[in-house]
Amino acid sequence: MNYCFARKPARWDEIEQVYRERRAALRKFDPELVIAFGSDHFNGFFMKLMPAFCVGAAAQAAADIGGFEGPLTVPGDTALQCVQALRQSGLDPAVSYDMTVDHAFSQTLTRVLGGLDRYPTIPVFINCVTEPFVPFRRTRLLGEAIGRFAATLGRRVLFLASGGMSHHPTRYYPDFGTGEESVTAWQLSGGSRSESLNKAEWLERLQVMHHEGAQMIVDGARTPTQMRLNPEIDKRFLDALTADELHMIDEWDQHKVVEEGGIGFMELQTWIAAAAAYRTGVGGRPVVDFYGVTEELGIATGIVHGD
Repeated sequence: MNYCFARKPARWDEIEQVYRERRAALRKFDPELVIAFGSDHFNGFFMKLMPAFCVGAAAQAAADIGGFEGPLTVPGDTALQCVQALRQSGLDPAVSYDMTVDHAFSQTLTRVLGGLDRYPTIPVFINCVTEPFVPFRRTRLLGEAIGRFAATLGRRVLFLASGGMSHHPTRYYPDFGTGEESVTAWQLSGGSRSESLNKAEWLERLQVMHHEGAQMIVDGARTPTQMRLNPEIDKRFLDALTADELHMIDEWDQHKVVEEGGIGFMELQTWIAAAAAYRTGVGGRPVVDFYGVTEELGIATGIVHGD
């Protein structure tokens, strides 16, 4: 597997057991379509044109740290039908006929589904890494509209979301305009500007810095406080998610959320969308399989599934 840690987390075996259980349940369910919600870390989406939401009609995954490279099997016609349904519901997602996704999609597609191309998959991108933030309410409405669309298909649909709980990875993905000139130029253009890193340099930078960061955690040079690992805000989120009270998150102050749980906490937008889609399309609610502050990974880890 494509892991990055200098010391195995204390509860790693528990996490692996949950993954085995989820894979077994998924094989039994045997979805006919997967709608996957994910973010991006300046590998496929850049500040020259950053949509709030984007639906992929075709997609491939980049070889970023923690990710798995290769094409997704995207049913393009169904993806475009989804876009039409969203627009009729008052939402206006962008469309990509050549979407690049990163580990935010590829890690879960590989670890849970068994491969990027194992099942027909529609990728739905949500901007979680940079301001202006997407309102939590808007993300919930997106999920609800996708749930209604999925219910019309007459297929077994799996809603899959990938994103960390509290963490603050600005060491690797600095706030736009605050990093080195070559990094800012990459975040803006994806390599088309002369002063920008190129793709190979960006991926190498991520590889080196993540391994350095993993060792810093073991050495005590990076602390849970610095990484904004915060079980209190994670618990508030999980309580709302499992109590079927997603609307309670609508008005959370997003800047305060980042102060408490890091910019990485915004990746839980994908969980909101998937939970709303599941609640609307199927009628169930999430159940927590695992939660832990996995310091060695630089992130708090949560795994949930639909009841």
